[in-house]
Amino acid sequence: MRGMMLAGGAGTRLFPLSQVSSKQLQAVYDKPMIYYPLATLMNAGIREIHLISSPADLPIFERVLGDGSQWGIELSYGVQPNPGGIAQAVLIGEEFVRDQPFTLILGDNVFHGQIGLDTEVAEFASGAVIWGYPVEDPERYGVVEIDNSGSVLSIEEKPNSPRSDLAVPGLYVYDGTAVSRAKELTPSERGELEITDLNMSFLADGELRAAKLSRDATWLDSGTHESLLESSNFVASVEKDQNYKVACLEEVAFKMGFVSAEDAARTISAMPLSPYRTYCERAILE
Repeated sequence: MRGMMLAGGAGTRLFPLSQVSSKQLQAVYDKPMIYYPLATLMNAGIREIHLISSPADLPIFERVLGDGSQWGIELSYGVQPNPGGIAQAVLIGEEFVRDQPFTLILGDNVFHGQIGLDTEVAEFASGAVIWGYPVEDPERYGVVEIDNSGSVLSIEEKPNSPRSDLAVPGLYVYDGTAVSRAKELTPSERGELEITDLNMSFLADGELRAAKLSRDATWLDSGTHESLLESSNFVASVEKDQNYKVACLEEVAFKMGFVSAEDAARTISAMPLSPYRTYCERAILE
């Protein structure tokens, strides 16, 4: 299965930080934000990944991430000329998808723990899969209502009276019909192609399923100053308490068998002397 990452948008909620660099290039503790969704895809066994961003920011992503060969993956890039909604990414990635199933993840979403994406990727056949994450304030999010089998009963965008406490994170698995469905969408009042409308298309055909994230898993949307700080503090705490780095791409690539020890050693030797390099040497080479 292929993967797409959407790292576009204006990042207005992070102004004035967003004047310095893309939201998805801001630091979440000790790594660029984009490392975390990339690690999520890699941990699910996805090796062909298409990153979509703005014309101004795309060259920076290419410089930071390259072609992905250092991690044993294939990274390609697409341009989102203006913030046109999450579902617009499906249209931009049409040639990359090639009518095949794919996973779409938002570049400002941080997941930690067992989220089940690897299982969904391995067992996916058709339709669409979204996730539901229990929150205390579901009225702030898109909300999904599901039955005991995981079938979706309803989806609502920021409802006044939510039918469940399950917010919809920025992680989706779609079959190849997602492109043709996205082409049929009408822009919303804010002029964007809404991902909720795409999910509703699958729901109308009885082809949408939701996987519920347990409270042992963590989802953080790092798109505001407060949530960016919360994400950084969370990662710092995990790394200190458990003595390993979250979303260390070199370690993920080695663990998944994408690269050999020799490949990893070459990548690490090109790093400047830093705590990150020291960790990679200890975790992979010793």
